[in-house]
This record gives sequence, structure tokens and C-alpha cells, in this order.
Amino acid sequence: MRTDTHEKTLLQGLAVNDRQAIETIYKNNYNMVQSLVLHNNGDADDARDIFQEAMIVLYEKVRSGSFELNCQLKTYIYSICRRLWLKRLGQLQRFSPEVEKLEETIPVEEQLEIHAQQNVDFQHMDEAMKGLGEPCRSLLEAYYLQKKSMVEIADNFGYTNADNAKNQKYKCLMRLRKLFFDQSKRTV
Repeated sequence: MRTDTHEKTLLQGLAVNDRQAIETIYKNNYNMVQSLVLHNNGDADDARDIFQEAMIVLYEKVRSGSFELNCQLKTYIYSICRRLWLKRLGQLQRFSPEVEKLEETIPVEEQLEIHAQQNVDFQHMDEAMKGLGEPCRSLLEAYYLQKKSMVEIADNFGYTNADNAKNQKYKCLMRLRKLFFDQSKRTV
């Protein structure tokens, strides 16, 4: 599975104690961890401690050289913090009925599997788009990514009207769909 290039850069920065990378990881993830702790019998100091422990765990994993991120960095950090906080609550015997059910209400393992499958699907879609060819790739990108109207697409691609452009878009989608599913079958 591919990890986002930005996240790889952040992890490489963390491994060499790059201040900017560490601050970015902190800014992107601390509020999520604070919310988790505050909503489950903790306070701001607990949240800081848990986040700091998670950063140490992440740092040690990245420094080991064999660490491979198989989900979004945010999901990984959340998972670490959640486990650390549940462990801390168990040690302090401050479990409340809501926190005891936290395992059930926040299924991180399922989220990791979902993220992993989504990333595989994105890879398959990327390969299918590469195999699609022109003008279909450009037409679909214009419609779905650039949010252009069918009238604009008809003008840009030389179709006589928006209906013809719409028909071509449909044909391109069907071709892309076939390529996507063929790609998915090959990796199963």
C-alpha cells in the first residue's frame, strides 16, 4: 500500500528530529487526541501526556527502519493514543460505562482495514486511469476533478453539444469501470 508522500516526508523528518515535521504532526493530530481524552474522563494534562507517549512510540518505530505505515498517519496516531489511554484508565481504575464501551464504539481495527482497502482501490483506479488513454482521461478529469460543466467540456473537447459530451463521458466511464475491475481481478 502506498503512503501519502507528505506523510512519508513527515515520518522521515520525525526520524531525524526535524522540528518542522514534528510540529506539523503535532498540529495535525493533537486536537483529535485531546478530544478523545477529554471525552473519556481525562483532562488537558492527560491529553498532553498521552500524545507525547504516542509521539515517542511513533519515533521509535520510525527510527527502527523497518516501520511501514499501512494507513493514514492520523489513524495510526489515534490508534496508539486510544490504546495508551485505555491502558492508563485501567491502571487508574477510572473506567466509566462509556469508556468500557470505547472498544466497541471506536473500532480502529475495522477502520484500518477499510483504509487499507480504500488505498488498494485508489491504486487500482490510478492504474485504470493510466490505461484509459485520451481523450477519456482528460474528459473525466475535467468533469470530476476540475468540476467543469458539460457545456464547457463540449467546447473544450470539440463536441457539437453538451449531450454529445455527456454520451462520451458515459462511454469513458464504462471503459474506466471495466479497466478498474480487470485491475482488481488481477491482484486478487
